[in-house]
Amino acid sequence: MAAGKRGETTALVVGGGFAGIACAKRLSKHGVHVILVDKHDYTQFQPLLYQVATAQVNVTDVARPIRQVFRKREGVVVRLADVTNIDPSTKTVTSVDGISMSADYLVLAMGSRPNFFNTPGADTYAFPLYSLEDAERLRSRLLTVFEDSYRNPKLLDQGALNFVVIGAGATGVETAGAMGDCIRRVMPHRVHAAGLSVARIYLIDPAPVVLAPFSDSAHAYAREALEKLGVTLELGVRVTDVAPDRVTLSDGREILTRVVVWAGGIQAPEVAANAQIPQGHGGRFDVAADLTVTGFPGVYAIGDVANTPGPDGKPFPQLGSVALQAGRWAADNILADIDGKPRSDFHYKDKGIMAMISRNAAIAEMGSKRRELHGIPAFVSWLGVHAWLLSGFRERVNALMAWGWDYVANTRPSAIIDRPEAARIDWD
Repeated sequence: MAAGKRGETTALVVGGGFAGIACAKRLSKHGVHVILVDKHDYTQFQPLLYQVATAQVNVTDVARPIRQVFRKREGVVVRLADVTNIDPSTKTVTSVDGISMSADYLVLAMGSRPNFFNTPGADTYAFPLYSLEDAERLRSRLLTVFEDSYRNPKLLDQGALNFVVIGAGATGVETAGAMGDCIRRVMPHRVHAAGLSVARIYLIDPAPVVLAPFSDSAHAYAREALEKLGVTLELGVRVTDVAPDRVTLSDGREILTRVVVWAGGIQAPEVAANAQIPQGHGGRFDVAADLTVTGFPGVYAIGDVANTPGPDGKPFPQLGSVALQAGRWAADNILADIDGKPRSDFHYKDKGIMAMISRNAAIAEMGSKRRELHGIPAFVSWLGVHAWLLSGFRERVNALMAWGWDYVANTRPSAIIDRPEAARIDWD
């Protein structure tokens, strides 16, 4: 696009996650008109969804209305629409009800969806953890199996208090740890059931270690911390079938359960297949080093929907920090293009990785040199970083208050069953 005035340029951003919000903020700050499209009217903080599922924080602590984010930005228009088709040649998107929108620039930031790797039954009976609805459904199911077991202890023979988490990455480890902490500290004060002593959490992954991207010492620490919580690690095996009442492992064993959490990977959303753009690994869009989609001038793909090339040629992992920085970088390249300046290649500033396991147990590898912290120092660092990353002052304060209450008390105000369709279990 030829150089022009920023105030006369419009960018269409599809997706209100880390990448889309960051891009829209940067563009609107510098005078570009933005149309932000998402199927939800809120933006969610996905790293804390497992805490919603285990009632540590409220839904409103991790979600914020998108319009509230941009309430002081007159140049941002928010459109609630479920996009089903994308035409990159005309920079146009079309929603499920046939409404089309287009702009001078198109930024694709639609996020991701679970990748069940064609595991039979997983898409029907497992609980993914990638949206607020997912977290609320899982919370209702978790609480229901405890209530049902309390009412009828015979259900323990059907694996009522067996919990299976598939995937030993950060999401799986954090979820398993939070469930273990909940069973030990919270549930005894809720149902007073003797059967709680037989509750079992199984963390399953084909890899030989948990938290594979971390160091060897972190692997050992995480394993020990999880086992102290009573989590059974099933490593080197995979789940081959998910049924309503059990999972089957690759070695032929079966685990009776009514709660299966899927944390086994992500792929591009379905709309990516209707974008007329070639799809790479995971169904994601392969992008150039400047985050543009090759062959389509003015079209960018960022966040979990893109395979963002790293310095070694391999794509960066699908992390929130990568999405956040890519959103800002794409905006800067759009601004440069408008001003008639050359675009620059994306450079990711690696601030490290971290994972929460349970109360006082966490792992943090800080900075590009991976300075390693375990235990309470990592626990405090994790709390501080995630509080800072939350969108909005109120959300930060509420989360800190919820964490403080959870640390000193054994009750959780958000432990409610509010998704009856997910809570309902046919024990027969």
